[in-house]
Amino acid sequence: MNQSNIRKPTVAGQFYPADPKGLNGLISSFAPKDAQKEDVLGCILPHAGYTYSGRVAVQTLSRVNIKDTVVLLGPNHSGNGAIFSLMPQGFWQTPLGNVEINSELGNLFLKNSRHLEADALAHLDEHSLEVELPILQYFRSDFKIVPIAIKTDDLGMLKEVGEELACVISENTLKSSVMFIASSDMTHYEPQRSAEKKDRLAVEAIIALDENKLAQLVKEFDISMCGFAPVAVLIKAAKLLGAKQGELVKYQTSGDTSGDTTSVVGYAGIIIY
Repeated sequence: MNQSNIRKPTVAGQFYPADPKGLNGLISSFAPKDAQKEDVLGCILPHAGYTYSGRVAVQTLSRVNIKDTVVLLGPNHSGNGAIFSLMPQGFWQTPLGNVEINSELGNLFLKNSRHLEADALAHLDEHSLEVELPILQYFRSDFKIVPIAIKTDDLGMLKEVGEELACVISENTLKSSVMFIASSDMTHYEPQRSAEKKDRLAVEAIIALDENKLAQLVKEFDISMCGFAPVAVLIKAAKLLGAKQGELVKYQTSGDTSGDTTSVVGYAGIIIY
């Protein structure tokens, strides 16, 4: 394995334990024992430290049959790299092992998109996709990924990318083997009551699979969900692939863990059928 093709973890030991045993133990402590798994087109997961958002992410993924390839859609917090950055080859390393990029599917996306660019720079220090991987690995060890980081909120472009991704999956009859994960935290640093009110509006738009309504609400109510862009892409792609509805699995805020409700971040776990 070419070491230069391995994307090293950047937040192991910060957002989640760097020790494999401790990491597995923490995830296991969040996992329900009797979750009924089902096939989904995608899900929305938070990406904060596991202490705060891990329970939401784990309980959501515990409901999901993880498919052979997971298209990871996340916000670009650093501003580095391309607007729509797809890392097309290599491996992502976590304390639980390496996850291979599905280069065949990644290159199909690149070939059939006006917007996606082959770029690793945006991913080197980006935590929003990395933190999902150990939880995915806990539930399944042999999946591949296509990591995409996004740094625009232009709804027209986001919908076009969703259409492009869905078209590739549909034309290559990959629906049964590919799923999406959009990585997003919800309202940032507001009192708990305000955050819950705003996030309820956003969640309702998401489970109704209405990216236009979501965009309107984010603007009108100044909802500071950092992953609006990946969620909009996911909704558009999922609808074109036959999605009918979403379901909120779990919502909580950082205040539910810390006890400080004066300034919280919201976390929602949603599955899309």
